[in-house]
Formats: sequence, C-alpha cells, structure tokens
Amino acid sequence: MSLIQRWQGGGLTTLLALVLSVSGVANQPVQAAEISTVEIAESALSPSCLDYRAIGICVWLTCTAWGCYTETSIKVTHYIPELVVSSYQRTGENPWPAVRMMAPPNNLSQRGGTSTDRHSNNHQNLRFKNVDAIGHPALATFQSDWGGFLCKSRGKPMLPYFLSTLDPAAWRSNIPESGYPQALTPGVRELGQPGDLWGNIYPRGGFINQGNDYKAGAVAAQRVADVVTRTGQPHVYNPLLSHHDEGYWPPDPVKEGDRSTHRWQPLAPQMEDSCAVWPDRGPMATYQDRRDGSGDNVWAMWRPITCCARRGEELLFDTGGDGWVE
Repeated sequence: MSLIQRWQGGGLTTLLALVLSVSGVANQPVQAAEISTVEIAESALSPSCLDYRAIGICVWLTCTAWGCYTETSIKVTHYIPELVVSSYQRTGENPWPAVRMMAPPNNLSQRGGTSTDRHSNNHQNLRFKNVDAIGHPALATFQSDWGGFLCKSRGKPMLPYFLSTLDPAAWRSNIPESGYPQALTPGVRELGQPGDLWGNIYPRGGFINQGNDYKAGAVAAQRVADVVTRTGQPHVYNPLLSHHDEGYWPPDPVKEGDRSTHRWQPLAPQMEDSCAVWPDRGPMATYQDRRDGSGDNVWAMWRPITCCARRGEELLFDTGGDGWVE
C-alpha cells in the first residue's frame, strides 16, 4: 500500500498528495537497493514528519491616508522536506537513479575511495562514502503558502546542493578542515550518545572511522547537511539558506542532535514514515534493518519553519514563540 493510499483521509496530506500527483515527476523502474523520484515525493506525505501545528496568531498593521487598522493571521509551524541526501559506496552509482547524471565519476573521483572490506572475518573500521544532497522533489508543494496554511520553503526541488565528486580536495583529502580546531579537539562536534560515538563532524569529508556501515553513512550525511546550511564553507556547494523576514521564522543552520534545526527520514533501502535526529535508538542498536549489504542509504532531511500569512504592512506582534522543540 502506498503512502498516498494510507493517508488519503487526512486533510492537509490529501492536499499534498493532490499537488504531487500533478507535479509532473516521472516514475522509473528501480532495483532492490534503489529508490524512484515518485517514491521520494510520496514520502513527504508523512504526518509524523510534517508535525503540523497552529501555535498562535500574528497581528498586522496597515496605515492609509484615512487611518490605520489591524488584521490577524494564524501562526503555524511544521517541518519541510528540503533535501534528499544519499550516502553510497560506488562513485557514480547514487541509489536514486534519476540524479546519477549529476555526479558521474571524474579523474579526481574515480571509482570511489572505499576502505570497507566486505568479508566479515576481515572487518575494517575506516570507510569512505560518496554523498549527494539534492533538493527534495516535494519542495514544489512548498513554493506557495496555500493561503497561509503552509510555510514556504526557499529551497529548490531537484537542485544539486552538494555533489561529493565535484568537491574532491575537501571531501577526499580533508583540505583544509583537517587542521581546524573542531577536527583536532576530542569531544567537540561529535555525533553520538554516551557509550555510542558515531563519528566526528569535522573534518567534513568522506572518510569515517566507524565499524557500523549505517552509522558511517549517517555521519557522512550529517557532515554534508552541516556544510550546505551555512555560507562561506571551504567546499564546492550551493548553500541552502532561508532568511528571517516579518512573519517568517526559518531554522538555524543544522546542528547534530538538534531537532530544532532538522530531522532525518529513512528512505532507502527501507522507507519509514517517521523522522528523528541521530542517534534515534539505544547504544546497542545495530540498525541492521536499515542496511542491505550495498553500503547505500538515502534519507530526507526535514527542516522546521514557522510562519504566518502577511495581512498588513508591518507585523505588530505575534504569539506562540517559534514553535521549535529542542
């Protein structure tokens, strides 16, 4: 049963399903370890990941030659699926086939750089991951505010925000971030929990010292999210940025473990309809159900936005805070 069929009774998700059905996204045949554009678009129909709430009001002021008056609008908060992040073994073989042409192998990134040994009796901890971050195809739904019922995203669907094959110096050689204080200081900018260190955020490259392949892929994806939500980073990328405006409250740059800046939804090899920051299980979890032997994973990165429809020239005041939960 598809996600559209499962949630067709919900009002807001029915609206999203209708928009996606006429968005012109083409389907393609997929293999077991792959995911199609339509499947990714349907994943955006998750009410749990959307986490839609009305939290307050905004009061707007308009003044004319005949005097001033106020109007109100509802203040809402919800998450938006802004990126599809693929972490994969073999250069040029993104598990999302529709975007493979964006990141073909080149002379500086030929055939990957993996140190992963596939034999269980000779397990190595040093792993290499290619990572691509592409604008989520469902962002087409969030280019309008739908009369104030949805917040708009300033991300662009299908836009490549990061392709590791185009960033070989930083992604494969850790230049210059291997000399940064964040990379040299133990305990700084680490993804994990007590008794379960997944990896360091810095240096933000493709090599990860991690015995669990799922955790290694997640660390690589987290590093890319850290890069693209900031400006001026020593990488080749397109920034994914949103700026505060009256009646529009975007999140801060992504920070590991902080759900007020992002959450992750597993898409492949197995799609889930819930979102969380990592780690999302206990220290002893192996995440075997999210691994299929290919070394490839795909996630959607959802970001929280709070907004209210503009009903005047100036925002006088608003209630309900920013709506984000730490």
